[in-house]
Parts: sequence; C-alpha cells; structure tokens
Amino acid sequence: MKKLLALSALLLAACSTQPKVDDSSYGASVGIVNHTAKYIYSASADGGGGGHMGAWGAGSANVCCVMVPLKWRPGMTVVVRWDMPDGSKHIYKEKIVEVEKYDESGGSLYIHIFPDDEVRVVVSRYSGWSSTHPIPAPIDFTSQSNLPKMIDLENERETGI
Repeated sequence: MKKLLALSALLLAACSTQPKVDDSSYGASVGIVNHTAKYIYSASADGGGGGHMGAWGAGSANVCCVMVPLKWRPGMTVVVRWDMPDGSKHIYKEKIVEVEKYDESGGSLYIHIFPDDEVRVVVSRYSGWSSTHPIPAPIDFTSQSNLPKMIDLENERETGI
C-alpha cells in the first residue's frame, strides 16, 4: 500500500509539472530592402512578409512574421519569394538563401534584393536605411546627385563620373 501511495504521489507530481516552453525562436517582422531600379510588389521569407517596396527603397520591418532562432546557426536558410512586375505582368521568383550570421537576437528579418536576382537575408534591430544596419542602404546611381564625385585637380573643381 505504501508503494502504491508513493507511486501515485510521484505520478501526480510529474503531471503537475509545467511543460517546458520552447523559447529558442521568436516571431520576427519582415522588411524589404530594394537595391534595384525596379518596383517590388511583394517579398516573403518562409511565407512570412509581404508589402511593397519602391525602387532603391528601404524601410522598417513592418509586416508579420517569420520564426527566427534566438541564436544563429551555420547553414540556416529561408525560402525567399518575391514579385518584381514587368508592367502589369507579375514576375515571381524564388530562391533558398542562407541567413547571414547575427549576434544579437530580437531583431527583424530583412530581405535585400539586388540586381541579377542576388538576395541576401540578415537579422537586425536596425531599419534597412539605418547606418548601423548590417548591409548599407541602397543608393540610386541613376540620379546624378548620388554619383560619386571626382576632383579635377587641374581646374580645382568637382565633376561627376
């Protein structure tokens, strides 16, 4: 009888223990950073995201969500899907992209889209246009005001490239 009572107490204690909460990942907002001269109608990582981004655009991550591990692991990938229309025709593209190493958790996931369908993915607490974001913000080199300057030493004046 004592054995049965001890076994019952042990089982009751085991059942009353709270299950362990999986806090190894969190829901991160998704942001788009467009390093091209084309409009992005939408972009997502592992199905999370959306939103629009104009040419050469960067902003805050304000579309919900994708699950991100608290700690970066080598070989982490996400499936990035984006729509970069040509006129009224939607052009969908998809790529498996490795998430670049991050040291701080709690950031948002940013999808960076470059010319020739190059895609980079970072996790950062800083907006895509911030000088502290891991990848520099896009620069519109089609605008004369953003072209690098050269100094004409002979005439002592700046010239565009």
